[in-house]
Amino acid sequence: MEGGFFLIQHFDLTYDGERHTGIEYTGYDEDTRTLRSHLMESNGGNFTYTYEIEGDTFWYWFGDKGSDNFSRGIFSKDGDTIMGRWQWPEGDDKTGDYEYMTTRIKEPSSREIYMQKIIPFLWFDNKAEEVMNFYTSIFKNSKVLSIMRYGEAGPGLKGTVMSSTFQLEGQEFIALNGGPQFTFSPAISFFVNCETQDEVDELWDKLSEGGEEQGPGWVKDKYGLSWQIVPTVLGEMLSDPDPKKSQRVMEAMLQMSKIDIKTLRQAYEQQ
Repeated sequence: MEGGFFLIQHFDLTYDGERHTGIEYTGYDEDTRTLRSHLMESNGGNFTYTYEIEGDTFWYWFGDKGSDNFSRGIFSKDGDTIMGRWQWPEGDDKTGDYEYMTTRIKEPSSREIYMQKIIPFLWFDNKAEEVMNFYTSIFKNSKVLSIMRYGEAGPGLKGTVMSSTFQLEGQEFIALNGGPQFTFSPAISFFVNCETQDEVDELWDKLSEGGEEQGPGWVKDKYGLSWQIVPTVLGEMLSDPDPKKSQRVMEAMLQMSKIDIKTLRQAYEQQ
């Protein structure tokens, strides 16, 4: 929407003593200061809500703004949680109300509400959870974010993994169990900047195990995804203003499979 934004975030909330997790897709209208969200729970549930923030008060409608099925929450003093009570409309099968607690949504004016804008979305046959665990075990600054499972609507079997979301070195990825229709090619690869030879060696060895060494700095892992494991010094040498130095480095690199910094330096410094 014009003048607004769209974000994807992960939710983790508790009500009626039960924990609910999943992914929330939210659009924000700056003119009305209204947040509209579609929640996809990890257990397969799907819901649409409308939010509105007024100072420290948080309004929360099931469906459209102004519906009888709503909640009003108050931010806690530390601002980390919202405590409120859900009020059921008259005539609903449910009776009474219940307390809930959820993580505070930042003020829309805060830049903290903006999530990563572009997220690589990787299509696998049926190994979304396995690849998430594999990649997060390799890269040091990584973490598992969530797993989403198919619900009654499918198309996968209810309860099986639909997708996994994780971070590698701060970059978010989503892996989908989409079936065997599509596979990867070296036309798409992930470029990894490495500061040391030890880092190059470690990543190369782990990613190439069960996979394939494809050429200077390129390796295909056992899931078919291509990576470029490249020392940062290579770019510095290739961009040297002395064309003879950069040419020698290029020639040396083209003879390699895994990039070796020592050999590159020898070519660079050759008189």
